[in-house]
Amino acid sequence: MNIRNVLNEKLINLNLQANTKDEVLMELSHMLYNNGCISDIDAFLKDVYLRENEGETGLGSHIAIPHGKSNSVLKTSIVIGKTPHDVAWESLDDLPVRFIILFAVRMVDKSAVHIKLLAHVSELLADDDLLDQLLNIRTKKELFNLFEKIEED
Repeated sequence: MNIRNVLNEKLINLNLQANTKDEVLMELSHMLYNNGCISDIDAFLKDVYLRENEGETGLGSHIAIPHGKSNSVLKTSIVIGKTPHDVAWESLDDLPVRFIILFAVRMVDKSAVHIKLLAHVSELLADDDLLDQLLNIRTKKELFNLFEKIEED
């Protein structure tokens, strides 16, 4: 499974209204719920916070990749959010985040699929040029084009 298989235009918000980490996770979780990807927002968030307690999901360079492996996930999905301002988040470089990729992973997919999706995102974040493009994306089309470029390489 590649990242484009789980990308959905309805699960991308490039202008999140949230001001805190909790608000970001709630806003993104509502998007998952409203699009039939999770059955229970509270149960999903509980699993996301369990993972958050294990270690930072802020990778640095203003990017966070929180994830929840949960029985409440109906369809393994990725929801993407970008904020116009910094959001405090525990990160490897102690910088706030502005771009969040939240993974919602079905328990049955928790090993292989989860790892493959993380690998695709890691490729993107390992390239400074691609990372800069990601942080400056303005449209969903630009985001889809960037992920297509990664998969072609």
